[in-house]
Amino acid sequence: MDKVLQAVRDFADKAHGSQTRKYSPERYIVHPVRVMETCREYTADTAILAAALLHDVVEDTPVTAQQVLQFLESVMDKDTASRTLSYVTELTDVFTKAAYPRLNRRMRKARELERLVSTSPESQTIKYADIIDNAKDVVEHDPDFAKVFLMEYRAVLKRLDKGIDDLRVRAVSLVEEGLENGDL
Repeated sequence: MDKVLQAVRDFADKAHGSQTRKYSPERYIVHPVRVMETCREYTADTAILAAALLHDVVEDTPVTAQQVLQFLESVMDKDTASRTLSYVTELTDVFTKAAYPRLNRRMRKARELERLVSTSPESQTIKYADIIDNAKDVVEHDPDFAKVFLMEYRAVLKRLDKGIDDLRVRAVSLVEEGLENGDL
């Protein structure tokens, strides 16, 4: 990992603090690192790779988008920092339970999907990698919830079609395999 991405990884790790993955005691940062590594198989764009590392920071930590931008501008040029923050912002859920307590999960997910459809190809690429990593975890650790989760991901992947196609195909195959076999 180059110096810029290592600095971004360290920032994301610090932002997530003591958070762990839902189904394991692993530090949360393992997920964004895996998402970034999956993206790196398809692109070397620093803004995409940095956004993959940061994709849950604004949504899941007290760190603000402005704080992320200030940090990014300290380790990369302004254009790359701006693009990185743009992708992170596009990937940050808007229709959360906290923000929309009167909407049930299905309604929130439907609205979130409508929002995601208009996101950039770069953000959609990161979303594909995020789906791949999360789907594996859910199928392995929560088979009862996996069918609901994978059906939501199937709906997302049907509509998000602007990212790197080979990665999308990989995500679709993984989700379909999970739905058919109940395992990945």
